[in-house]
Amino acid sequence: MAAEEPTKRVQVAEHPRLLKLKEMFNSKFGSTPKFYVRAPGRVNIIGDPVRFPFSQFVYMVDYMDGFSYVEPSPCIPGEHIDYCGYSVLPMAVEQDMLIAVEPVKTHTLQLANTNPLYPDFSTSANNIYIDKTKPLWHNYFLCGFKGIQEHFGLSKLTGMNCLVDGNIPPGSGLSSSSALVCCAGLVTLTVLGMSLSKVELAEICAKSERYIGTEGGGMDQSISFLAEEGTAKLIEFSPLRATDVKLPSGAVFVIANSCVEMNKAATSHFNVRVMECRLAAKVLAKHKGLQWDKVLRLEEVQTKLGVSLEEMLLVTEDALHAEPYSREEICRCLGISLEELRTQILSPNTQDELTFKLYQRAKHVYSEAARVLQFKQVCEEAPDNAVQLLGELMNQSHRSCRDMYECSCPELDQLVDICRKFGAKGSRLTGAGWGGCTVSIVPTDVLSSFLTNVHEAYYQRNSSSLALEKHSLFATKPGGGALVFLEA
Repeated sequence: MAAEEPTKRVQVAEHPRLLKLKEMFNSKFGSTPKFYVRAPGRVNIIGDPVRFPFSQFVYMVDYMDGFSYVEPSPCIPGEHIDYCGYSVLPMAVEQDMLIAVEPVKTHTLQLANTNPLYPDFSTSANNIYIDKTKPLWHNYFLCGFKGIQEHFGLSKLTGMNCLVDGNIPPGSGLSSSSALVCCAGLVTLTVLGMSLSKVELAEICAKSERYIGTEGGGMDQSISFLAEEGTAKLIEFSPLRATDVKLPSGAVFVIANSCVEMNKAATSHFNVRVMECRLAAKVLAKHKGLQWDKVLRLEEVQTKLGVSLEEMLLVTEDALHAEPYSREEICRCLGISLEELRTQILSPNTQDELTFKLYQRAKHVYSEAARVLQFKQVCEEAPDNAVQLLGELMNQSHRSCRDMYECSCPELDQLVDICRKFGAKGSRLTGAGWGGCTVSIVPTDVLSSFLTNVHEAYYQRNSSSLALEKHSLFATKPGGGALVFLEA
């Protein structure tokens, strides 16, 4: 393992969760784990992404995070802002994936899960096949395993027995699936005794999700490996890099699950949002006299013009109108035919769309990118009213997601309102939207009453319509990154 990879010796008996996992492992496999690996989930505080850049078309098959199998979705290198080329600001949560591992001399990979909903799986370590049309839990482990295998060009791998335990709330959009991929990648690297940097590991695990069809921009994997206790990270792309952002004292972040899962219809909306951002970038580029046909991302327009985000908002106001654009109007703006628009720009799953909201999507992306930088600046300057200022940025973000990007839903809006009513200085949806979680910044002196009141106002009053097992409301602080535990 690389020197910068954290390895920690622990007395397993002093850690109840590790001890329980060790006992379950012994009961399952009749042996003792040689080591343990954890990888955290994450919450994006502001600048929400969804993880589908890089490949031109991917399948959205995020089983662990509650998404379902759908048609291919169009992707460009990133949210609602990271696929447009902009930074995001996540932090690792304390909830994680934990795997107990025993290398074995056979070439068999045996996977088991402490959750009885996820059945055992066994396969040859030298013949890994991942069926992306069947989003089974073990496929995410296989992604990380295969990513490391292919990176080093290995054909003969040792087998291993693995028992997986996760406490990231399922279906919440807190990246349980990517945490499992990262955990599996670090497990495989440790078994092989190979060396990689954290950034290399993050990049490999991000790319390896292509095997299951959810290849992403790298935010989830980066924060899983690069996270440090007590700090969030500004994640930038191309090249991938992370900068510490020290969060203010006197407040905590609270995650609340709306219990609404992003469904196939919502994914169709997402496909259109990606295309609307692409079309907005092309129309803005053409308006400013740039070579628009090569432009894919809104960030590229800003870079080519060499102006600030605030100036890009003015350009958006000048160049785009609020009324939806028809396909014919887009063709007139770009000087192309309907056939060229259909075959050269639109993806197969957006070719039947009749109108596109370019102004709203561009305004959201540029304003959200600016809010990410403003959030970082407030954290750096640490004024006395920092919590209030950060809360207002989060509130602005949610309004923009709701009104400009239209990626919220009634339950998320209700939950955000409830959180603000009971003491949150700011609250917003986090993740792709159309369901999943909210994240709120809450002063520590009102945390106890906040949790009680929100639980009563949202979960108890909606108990008849919300699945009990998905109820999830918890305070969290920035956790550490992926870690290998060796028994002392």
